[in-house]
Amino acid sequence: MMQGMLGAFRELDATVAAIEELKHKQIGEITVFTPTPRHELEHAVHPPKSPVRIYTLIGALSGAVFGYWIAIWSSEYWPLVVGGKAIASWIPYTIFGFEVMVLVGALSTVAGMFIHSRIPRLTLTVGYDVRFSHGDYGVWVACAPDKLKDAEAILRHHGAVEVRGDR
Repeated sequence: MMQGMLGAFRELDATVAAIEELKHKQIGEITVFTPTPRHELEHAVHPPKSPVRIYTLIGALSGAVFGYWIAIWSSEYWPLVVGGKAIASWIPYTIFGFEVMVLVGALSTVAGMFIHSRIPRLTLTVGYDVRFSHGDYGVWVACAPDKLKDAEAILRHHGAVEVRGDR
């Protein structure tokens, strides 16, 4: 059964140092709470690449195909033969295909973001404290019960203002 340890930090450098040591010793899964996005924390955590970009790619390609298809279908269904030109030519439909590609790509990006952000979140985030919205930094380490003492020692060593165990 997984439990966890929460450390509250006032300084960014101490937070980054604690995260790096926790990752180096492989104590457990780390969640960081910060009032503003900081690139130092992102470099320390090394998050995996977002799968949302796959949603964007698939949505954009589907939108482009649909945009071309609907334009060609409508011109074949209601043909306007002008001067012997081809009824369905891809060149004039590129604008419509591009616009639908952008629309469907953007909508699928938002859908992917909601799916992978787990919005709406039906349960409270474990380890969150309101002071992490006002200037402090929080490090939540979910680990096995036998590694709780190691996590607590690392968080205290790097200058955590408060360290407490939660479940």
